[in-house]
Amino acid sequence: MIFGDCIHQIYSIIGEYVHQLYYICIKKMYARTLNNIIESRIGKGKAIVLMGPRQVGKTTLLKAILNKQQYLFLDCDNPTVRSLLANPNTEELKSIIENYKMLFIDEAQRIEGIGITLKIITDQFSDVQLLVSGSSSFDLSSKINEPLTGRKWEYEMLPISWEEYENHHGYLVAEQQLENRLIYGFYPDVLNNQGDEKNILKNLVNSYLYKDILAYSDIRKPEVLDKLVQVLALQVGSEVSYNELAQTVGIDKNTIDKYINILQKSYVIFKLGSFSRNLRKEIKTNRKIYFFDNGVRNMVIGNFNNLDLRQDKGALWENFLISERYKQNLYKSSFARMYFWRTIQQQEVDYVEEKDGNIYGFEFKWKDKKSVKLPSTFIEAYKAQGQVIDRANFRDFVVIK
Repeated sequence: MIFGDCIHQIYSIIGEYVHQLYYICIKKMYARTLNNIIESRIGKGKAIVLMGPRQVGKTTLLKAILNKQQYLFLDCDNPTVRSLLANPNTEELKSIIENYKMLFIDEAQRIEGIGITLKIITDQFSDVQLLVSGSSSFDLSSKINEPLTGRKWEYEMLPISWEEYENHHGYLVAEQQLENRLIYGFYPDVLNNQGDEKNILKNLVNSYLYKDILAYSDIRKPEVLDKLVQVLALQVGSEVSYNELAQTVGIDKNTIDKYINILQKSYVIFKLGSFSRNLRKEIKTNRKIYFFDNGVRNMVIGNFNNLDLRQDKGALWENFLISERYKQNLYKSSFARMYFWRTIQQQEVDYVEEKDGNIYGFEFKWKDKKSVKLPSTFIEAYKAQGQVIDRANFRDFVVIK
């Protein structure tokens, strides 16, 4: 009887431990907007390709979707897997896939000729659902676009969105954490390791921003890349001139353009062009550059001071709002075009969105300022709707219903 009681107690302890472990795992997993979208494509006869920066949860998401099914997982960071998938023929692929009906190839950009391999799998193994992930669009897209034309559903995944964050934690916690999110951003590891955000971001930036980008591109001067990223981080919210960047960094304009394109395709930054349709004195060719994540931006410049100590509070707020709007437009297929607007006379609108033939203008202010209005020149010329987005009403802007 005593022995039975001991066994029962042991099982109770184990059960409680497993329950707690399960709770911790569930607690840390954020429900992603793309989950249901990707699930709806399973079994529809096309490959599913998920791209985005490292450490945003691509592998976690796809494994969660496949959780209840048997699947073959091939991690292309593994040299053995890279060797297996390097130009295999149909019979070799048959031996690898065996009887699995679900095949998940992770970090596919590491494989030379991966586009042809994926084409063979899609064409020759029609009963196999192929899922592919990749961490750099400039590397993976160029390899699969032509071979998989008409054979794939392609999605992009970014750091946790405000909507996903608030859905997970609730309104009150999200509200209390807003300033921290402007400083430390939304990478999953950052959110799951409070108190250690700086070290997480340091490792992320050093390993991804520099090691991975330099490995997958032909940038020959890493110190130039470092300087360029720092200059861009300091100019968030301001228009950038490639000529001025070239002079500051010490390389020619064409190289600046090339490096910025690589940074964009690596999901570090994104560009907004200037909006121009009717007015002669509008700025037509300039652009603004934003970071996909505030935490990465702050790590680049080495500034994690609280908002009340910062001179760049407005830039952080603007970067947060526009990057969140970018995520919403991306995930919800809004087909909206994103711009900013300015005239030679310095009239400006922080953010312009063109959607369904309508023009919308937005000004960003951290605190509510009743006197702030969008330029009447812009509103009247484009019959635009205008709104000031501040601390009190930002949720309507960063979550598209």
